[in-house]
Amino acid sequence: MTNVYDTLAERGFIHSVTDEGALRTALERPLTLYCGYDPTAPSLQVGNLATIMLLVHLQRAGNRVIALMGGGTTMIGDPSFRTTSRPMLTREEIAYNQQFIQEQLGRFLDFSGGRALMLNNADWLLELHYIEFLRDIGRHFSVNEMLAAEAYKVRLETGLSFLEFNYRLLQAYDYLYLYKHYDNILQVGGSDQWGNITAGVDLIR
Repeated sequence: MTNVYDTLAERGFIHSVTDEGALRTALERPLTLYCGYDPTAPSLQVGNLATIMLLVHLQRAGNRVIALMGGGTTMIGDPSFRTTSRPMLTREEIAYNQQFIQEQLGRFLDFSGGRALMLNNADWLLELHYIEFLRDIGRHFSVNEMLAAEAYKVRLETGLSFLEFNYRLLQAYDYLYLYKHYDNILQVGGSDQWGNITAGVDLIR
């Protein structure tokens, strides 16, 4: 039987992997994985189609997929590879966008019988206590490493707000939370998310 990893590689879905051998072995049995989508607009864009189809292939291979709505992270805004900060959205605007994105994902993924889950990171991120979060999570991150990240270099020239600087910590915490509460061992995403994804891997380790 063909490993789904080989199918993904053949179709051009693989860009970077933290441990190719371990991932190939892990995919020999069903696992839980997730991909995050920040509802910054009432519709996904064509660039999101690649990760959606990636999730479709993984689900068809018997894996449980989590589509994570970034109700919390959207309130911060991902600064990765952007020259300016994202517009600040209200909770109402985020909720409005999210309902349409959920409908779009439902056209591709099968959420029946728990085969896929739709979660919202606002459910745990908005409940965090700031000082405890800094002590428990923030202490594992190096400011020097974050400032050297390719995704942030352009913004360092034009200005990176402290609000946006926290985004990587929150996405890493999402990975840790899903690992603890949903036995989620894999995160997938666009190549622009590589630094955020590996930050989560390091935090879990």
